[in-house]
Amino acid sequence: MTILIAILIIVVLFVGASFNMLVSRRNSARNSLSTIDVMLKKRFDLIPNLVETVKAYSEHEKHIFESIAKTRSEFMRGDLSASERVRIGLAATGDVGRLLALSEAYPELKASSLFLNLQKNLSEIEEQISASRRAFNSAATDYNNACEMLPTNMVANLFGFSAIELFSTSDSSNPAVSFKADPK
Repeated sequence: MTILIAILIIVVLFVGASFNMLVSRRNSARNSLSTIDVMLKKRFDLIPNLVETVKAYSEHEKHIFESIAKTRSEFMRGDLSASERVRIGLAATGDVGRLLALSEAYPELKASSLFLNLQKNLSEIEEQISASRRAFNSAATDYNNACEMLPTNMVANLFGFSAIELFSTSDSSNPAVSFKADPK
């Protein structure tokens, strides 16, 4: 009887420790996703200044300005989840690149100190977004490994933990990140 109680205690401790580790890793991935969201908000806060600076030099590039404004307003909606905001924010990367490329067509814009400062700030934010994506992918990989590897995969399956999709560079419209398992 003592052996059976000891085995039961070990199993309960293992399940509890595995559950807590899975929750910790999932929360780490959520934190990384939130960091991406914060960096994207910083980028979207900087973009109106950049757009106004470029507009002064180039009124006939209206389609880029409209696309950026539409994406920014969609990003700023209050009813979106963090994963939806990240997906929308990362999809806007192409528009930002096209906006910066306009400086090549307008040498006086390229020489503007305001534009150069905005471009520098935007470049720093883009680097931070890239680093945040790497941190998210690392945290998500750790979590996914725990969900898929023995013996913690048994606890993950028991409590409904599921894998998180990673961001990839091959598609600018990355999949929305999903945290399906949310045991209370």
